[in-house]
Amino acid sequence: MSMAAPMANQATSFQKKSRSRGLQILGTRPSLHNGQLLVSTGVPSLDFVLGGGIAVGSVLLIEEDTYGNYAQLLLSYYLAEGVMTQHHLCLASGDEKPHTILKNLPCPEEDPISAAAEGNKRRSGKTNEEETMKIAWRYQHLPKHQSNPASHRFGHYYDLSRVMSAEQLSSTPCSCFYLADHWSGKTNTSDCLNPVYKKLFQHIENQVAEGGFSLTQLQTQTQAKERTVLRIAIHSLGSALWGDEPLSDRQTGTSLCQFLHALRALLRNSLAVCVITIPTHVFQDSGLVRRLERLCDTAVQLESFAGSDQEKNPAYKEYHGLFHIKQLPRLNSLTCHMPDSLDLAFKLKRKKLTIEKLHLPPDLSETMSRSQADHSSIAPSLGCASSTSKGKLDF
Repeated sequence: MSMAAPMANQATSFQKKSRSRGLQILGTRPSLHNGQLLVSTGVPSLDFVLGGGIAVGSVLLIEEDTYGNYAQLLLSYYLAEGVMTQHHLCLASGDEKPHTILKNLPCPEEDPISAAAEGNKRRSGKTNEEETMKIAWRYQHLPKHQSNPASHRFGHYYDLSRVMSAEQLSSTPCSCFYLADHWSGKTNTSDCLNPVYKKLFQHIENQVAEGGFSLTQLQTQTQAKERTVLRIAIHSLGSALWGDEPLSDRQTGTSLCQFLHALRALLRNSLAVCVITIPTHVFQDSGLVRRLERLCDTAVQLESFAGSDQEKNPAYKEYHGLFHIKQLPRLNSLTCHMPDSLDLAFKLKRKKLTIEKLHLPPDLSETMSRSQADHSSIAPSLGCASSTSKGKLDF
């Protein structure tokens, strides 16, 4: 008993471990896989495929379809989500004017899950007394928990049949970079680097520095509380309109690769995220496409059925194209998030665009199966017997 008294008065060094709270920014959430700060793409199905969204400080590459319609649609979703979350926007385009793209952003709509639940509750017309469950009396006064899944969802829903109002667009700071305002149409063939890419990088660098998005600069207490994310969107980069037509594929690849390398280094030290659409189908060098994918953190490809033989294939009648994942990010971890299936397709409805797992119809017609068998049998012959017969090879 004599030793217990001094031990009780002695201070202990034990401290309860508590999780440190990171940056609390509107429209962001930490990743469950690696703790990286994520923003939504505006398409909930795409967020699910990418592991929750796009990581802040990373680059998402969208390889455009043949006509570029669906890639621009994903870019519009990404910009519309920035307007709804009060993020700053930086839009660059060489084909269509940036203000035209902003005027055609989809209009936000109510969450369909919560709207359906509210409609069912309204149609039921039951009072609170009628909805009370008949349970034991000792459980009636316990606090009710929040069971609405809509309160935990990430991102918003949009209606493609309507455009966003001008009041919502005016409330979001946006800087635009239009190619025609920075390029006279002449390119110096002696210079291996495209000067337009230099001007575009300087424009993005100024937006990061002046907007207070850089993590290396010292911020005041007021600026730290009001911090937000800069959403950068570059439409159809690397096309002939960007001044790469007179250059060779090697020189074009040098300009693009150096621009992406510098942009990626800039975003790593800033609260910014970038989405780039590139028409990779115009490049004849497949090695250049692989290098562009490696210089981005995430790379996806849209393969549209429009104008191809697959458009009339009854096996793909439910979809408008295939969605290929070329590369997934590996940030703060050795592994990356892997979706349940890599066989994905996208479907464009009247009001929305969704990315789903590719499901072929269970029962194809007999003519369809026969046509597929005929196509599979017409294959180049191998070995010594180079006959055109459809039978087995004889050695």
